[in-house]
Amino acid sequence: MKNRIHELKNFYILWSTQGLSQLGSAMTNFALTLWLYQETGSALKTALLSICSYAPYVLVSIFAGALSDKWDKKKTMLVCDLIAACCTVLVFILLKTGMLCAWHLFLLNAVNGLMNTVQRPASDVANTLITPKKYYQKTSGLRSFSGSLITILHPMLATSLYALGGMDVVIAVDLSTFLVAFFALWLFVQIPPVEVSVAAEKETLIESAKAGLKCLNRNRMVLMLILFLAGVNFVASAFDAVLPAFILPRENGGEAVLGVVTSFVGIAMLAGSLIVSVLPPPKDRIRLIVVTMLFSLTTDNFLMPLTRTPITWCIAQILGYFPVPLMSASLDVIVRTTIPAEMQGRVYSCRNTLQFFTIPIGFFFGGWMVDAVCEPLMERVSAESIMVTMFGQGKGSGAGMMIFILGLLGMAICLIFGRILRKYKYHESV
Repeated sequence: MKNRIHELKNFYILWSTQGLSQLGSAMTNFALTLWLYQETGSALKTALLSICSYAPYVLVSIFAGALSDKWDKKKTMLVCDLIAACCTVLVFILLKTGMLCAWHLFLLNAVNGLMNTVQRPASDVANTLITPKKYYQKTSGLRSFSGSLITILHPMLATSLYALGGMDVVIAVDLSTFLVAFFALWLFVQIPPVEVSVAAEKETLIESAKAGLKCLNRNRMVLMLILFLAGVNFVASAFDAVLPAFILPRENGGEAVLGVVTSFVGIAMLAGSLIVSVLPPPKDRIRLIVVTMLFSLTTDNFLMPLTRTPITWCIAQILGYFPVPLMSASLDVIVRTTIPAEMQGRVYSCRNTLQFFTIPIGFFFGGWMVDAVCEPLMERVSAESIMVTMFGQGKGSGAGMMIFILGLLGMAICLIFGRILRKYKYHESV
């Protein structure tokens, strides 16, 4: 036990303090959403906060790894954290002077998103460098655990602090968590340097992005796993877009029920993360990834629309999201042990672009299908139709139909990629 604590000392410090800082940032983002909605009453403008944060991540990720591989990992993380904190301070100043407007938040969220895009691959590589191989699964589980805990806690904490003292208190807590994480990384975390070849130093951003893509192309197993999860993300994001339209109009639904059902995502992932951190390594990580996603996409998307009570909707969320940390940990281990450390920043960035570009497409697809196809169709079917028996009547039934379609689509994606991935063999070495 003592030996493990010593070997993972740098990881424990980095993981705990960065997680605390992420909680503070998530609280501020949530509170700013509340503030903006109170100021404008516009759901579209509050949604644009997330869009502005996410757009740089999708658009620039493929180039961010090139910078991450060339730059010192610790300095990159420190600078990105500092700039993000300056954005928070600027929000506070604009708020106190009465000058804060929606477009300020959009711009500052875009800057924060850009900093996260650059910092993320540097942080991923740093975790590889400070973690012995034999602890990869355990540390991946711990990182999933902290992410799940943040998902559960930040809305509750942000709402409480916002009600207590407004944005001032939320921002003060956020900046306090930043200071803890910044000085812990600066003073107490030692990240080994990675030697960069002369050729890599001279690479342009375009050449570095191409190098990351070529590395993925040579590692077809990793590439196929990333493309598989891009399909999974398409289905999952479409589900997220449809879920409010499914629950809010129901007689036994509404905002409170939507909040409870959504919170079970974090609870399920938290439980899954705890399980991952204590489980032994699986015999076949590729098979585990496919099977967990098949179980996740079918149970959630079939149980949710075919039942009528919030309790079963919560159970569907638990069954759907509990396996996700098991998948994430296995994918994380495969990438870390397959891709050379000096290439991981570029590969992680390419992965982020390829794996997550389907998310905004999925959101649009899910929303459009409900409004333009599924709800109008359910309005026209007769009360004796089997579709009414399956999905119910009235507003929300079309969303239920769409969720069921997403279950079929998710099942097809898992079965198709399961056959493709069957030919690849992964051999894990400690």
